[in-house]
Amino acid sequence: MAQIDSHHEKVLVIDFGSQVTQLIARRLRESGVFCEVHPYNKADTAFIDDFNPQAIILSGSPHSTHWENSPRADASVFTRGLPVLGICYGEQTMCAQLGGSVEASEEREFGRADIQLVKESPLFEGFGDIGHEERVWMSHGDRVASLPQGFAAIATSKNAPFAAIADESRRFYGVQFHPEVVHTPRGALLLRNFTHTIAGLKGDWTMAAFKEEAIAKIREQVGTGRVICGLSGGVDSSVAAVLIHEAIGDQLTCVFVDTGLMRQGEAEQVVSLFKEHYNIPLVHADEEERFLSALAGESDPEKKRKTIGKLFIDVFEHYAKEAGGADFLAQGTLYPDVIESVSFDGGPSVTIKSHHNVGGLPERMNMKLVEPLRELFKDEVRALGRELGLPDSFIGRHPFPGPGLAIRIPGAVSKDKADILRKADAIYIEEIKKAGLYDTIWQAFAVLLPVQTVGVMGDARTYDNVLALRAVTSVDGMTADYFPFDHDFLGRVATRIINEVRGVNRVVYDVTSKPPGTIEWE
Repeated sequence: MAQIDSHHEKVLVIDFGSQVTQLIARRLRESGVFCEVHPYNKADTAFIDDFNPQAIILSGSPHSTHWENSPRADASVFTRGLPVLGICYGEQTMCAQLGGSVEASEEREFGRADIQLVKESPLFEGFGDIGHEERVWMSHGDRVASLPQGFAAIATSKNAPFAAIADESRRFYGVQFHPEVVHTPRGALLLRNFTHTIAGLKGDWTMAAFKEEAIAKIREQVGTGRVICGLSGGVDSSVAAVLIHEAIGDQLTCVFVDTGLMRQGEAEQVVSLFKEHYNIPLVHADEEERFLSALAGESDPEKKRKTIGKLFIDVFEHYAKEAGGADFLAQGTLYPDVIESVSFDGGPSVTIKSHHNVGGLPERMNMKLVEPLRELFKDEVRALGRELGLPDSFIGRHPFPGPGLAIRIPGAVSKDKADILRKADAIYIEEIKKAGLYDTIWQAFAVLLPVQTVGVMGDARTYDNVLALRAVTSVDGMTADYFPFDHDFLGRVATRIINEVRGVNRVVYDVTSKPPGTIEWE
């Protein structure tokens, strides 16, 4: 999967199955260091030779090192002369593999904890003197019981005498806590100390450089071929389309599929942006009736997603033929989609929800994929969009799911329901923008519930729909907290929606965080 030019500095993150491994990569990218996440059982000697990293990070894991057949790092990780940082399980397997020992701890640590620095180390440069206490986030039941030869403790905690360890001569480091999560306030500084101070990396990962390299790669991959790009109306596919157009010009044809499940005014905005501003060849496919017919009566959220995904492919295929055929299909697949689609141990993994743009194409289409954003996180896509000159009003929009409003209508979907939701959602977003809160909130939207309640409007009894409002703050969408609107704001929004949207007589606000909930309702 590695496509970055060989002259770039690279860090390999070896994944042992932690739920937060992606965050390691995010933190490194934020400090200008390119990295990729690969499962431990794929990162063998030959793979690491080919990847040629300048440093290696070992992730956390739900496993215990003393379990039978628990995952291990390839032995060559420790014989290459490269800096290695083990995080939580990564620290434990490093110790177990190098001659130390790990044991199940009677005093487990989950949540916030304080560590005390006990020995100077470049890993904690800028943190404070020996004796300084630092707040971190722990999540472990095992702990290192004895260190391999050459290691020493550089920080301790109440229940972990080896909360951070170092073999300075070999540049091997381990931490029992998770520096990648926001709950470790200075975790980003620790990771930067590892990459910049210890590994000596400069941090040469920039969007300007990525743009030029991506354009060159697209030209090399496509040659004189034709590309069809499916626009969903979201930021990802739009940025991918503009980037590809900059690379190959009129060899690209975009197909915007209007499913009837877009936000209010979104179809017009997309068509205007691409046809008038960028002059990109665009087919506006009005397929509302086709999508809504296929979804009629279907209430299972996973089946709705799969139905929409299949129809997208069918529509692409149809319009590709109409446009004279194409050799490539472009998609806005992102790096988190890629990581989540690969099980770290090769076994079955739990599907939270399907990504409609991951998993390849039907063989009958006889087209190859062009996925120029496959190495990027969401915030990097927005940075690339700015680099390409896309207006902030477009790329700064809140995330919108590929299946559109279909998964914001729990239960069966219909045109009437979509119209109600569209109007209500537009009012909600308008009020958020008027209050100056849009850029503070990660994502906000309305959900039309499959519930009707009794109301009184104009002295008449009503029996209409319930609408839920959702707004969350987040760094990356992996965890999220509900946004604490004041009651005056919520009351104002509810009043407008009930007065202006026929079919809604009750509005509620969702105060669930992620976890335990997801951001979207389906």
